[in-house]
Amino acid sequence: MKSHTIHRTFNTERRREFIRITEDIQAAVDQAGISEGMALVGAMHITAAVWINDDEPGLHEDVMEWLDKVAPPSWKEPANDVARQLLPDPGDYRHHRGGEDNGDAHLKNLLVHHQVIVPVTDGRLDLGPWQQVFYCEFDGGRPKRMIIKVLGE
Repeated sequence: MKSHTIHRTFNTERRREFIRITEDIQAAVDQAGISEGMALVGAMHITAAVWINDDEPGLHEDVMEWLDKVAPPSWKEPANDVARQLLPDPGDYRHHRGGEDNGDAHLKNLLVHHQVIVPVTDGRLDLGPWQQVFYCEFDGGRPKRMIIKVLGE
């Protein structure tokens, strides 16, 4: 069995971004020279995630809105009364007591998850017709790492 590892560093311009990485993963598979196996892709930070979904901007906006409803960002003023009511009691995350401002990003990581495994068949990522892989940044603006680990024959 072959093993190939790539680390990639992201330095996002915005605090929250979805970055398509499907091509990076396929390049790692090509470099590994496998025809059958898998690629494990993981965000190496607890405020980022990796997911497989459609590359459609409206969906990305919907997902971020949904995540904000479940884990509201407290680093900005709530948009309306509903958003204000969803803030954690007493209005901010306990994690922020230590000087951080990214409590929501930690929770978003739990909801989206930090890694995916993509099957490889005949040397190609074996994804569905609309599936793409994304690095999901929830607390950007500084360097963050991702790992791609390709295993197979």
